[in-house]
Amino acid sequence: MRDPHEGLTTDGCIRTGASRDRVPPAFEQVVLDATSAFDDLRRREAIDTDAALLLYGSVATGMAEPGRSDVDLVAIGVEKEHAAALAQELSDAHRSLCREVAITVAGRHDHEGPGDEAYGNRVFLRHYCVPLLGHSPVGDDRFPGDARAARGFNGDIRRALDRWRQAGTTDAAALGRLVGRKTLLATAGLVSVTEGMWSTDRATAAARWRRHRPDLAGGLDQLLAWCDGAPASAKDLRDAVGDDGVVSRIAEDFANRIGLWDT
Repeated sequence: MRDPHEGLTTDGCIRTGASRDRVPPAFEQVVLDATSAFDDLRRREAIDTDAALLLYGSVATGMAEPGRSDVDLVAIGVEKEHAAALAQELSDAHRSLCREVAITVAGRHDHEGPGDEAYGNRVFLRHYCVPLLGHSPVGDDRFPGDARAARGFNGDIRRALDRWRQAGTTDAAALGRLVGRKTLLATAGLVSVTEGMWSTDRATAAARWRRHRPDLAGGLDQLLAWCDGAPASAKDLRDAVGDDGVVSRIAEDFANRIGLWDT
């Protein structure tokens, strides 16, 4: 769901609508249950006392829709098995409200260092995540919405393309959604840098990039359809990630205009 508050400040820094105050009332109980369960784990010392839980996505920006949206969380300083068990418990408890409660596990040091990936993680934690319990590991400094931020978010697009080619098409529908989401996020970076704006919205990316690359219009529409739940066929998926497919072309554009992570 597009965040209407996302963009650039007058001095060129990233602005988003992520705020604890914007959690829709319908999702408030999910957030409270997640916070309470996480706090219980911390009090029982099943996780570190300085672990943190953060909310992001459409629930954080107030744009979530009951029955259609996921509740997206980041857990820092938590073992994957604890996060997976908690995510399953919350998903089962709130199945009628949200498609899934997803908890991504981040390492304590994933945001540290000079590399592109660490920089992208800092941008994400600062501007897109809302602390629910514990503290965000990054400070209050704002980040510019520029090529460095776009590269930090999606400079791994060619690595992802290589993985998708190797994955095959056994579960084409699930892979298609993943391919669509990641590729259009990279496309949003291309649009942002090319047009001097800032957006991570996939629909906006598809609509605007087709103006720059009308030859990719059909492929962009297909990627967006996969994001929206349309099943990908094995043939269409192979074509999309092929040497001359839409994903390869976008990865090439990204490499040429923004750059990729160092190998």
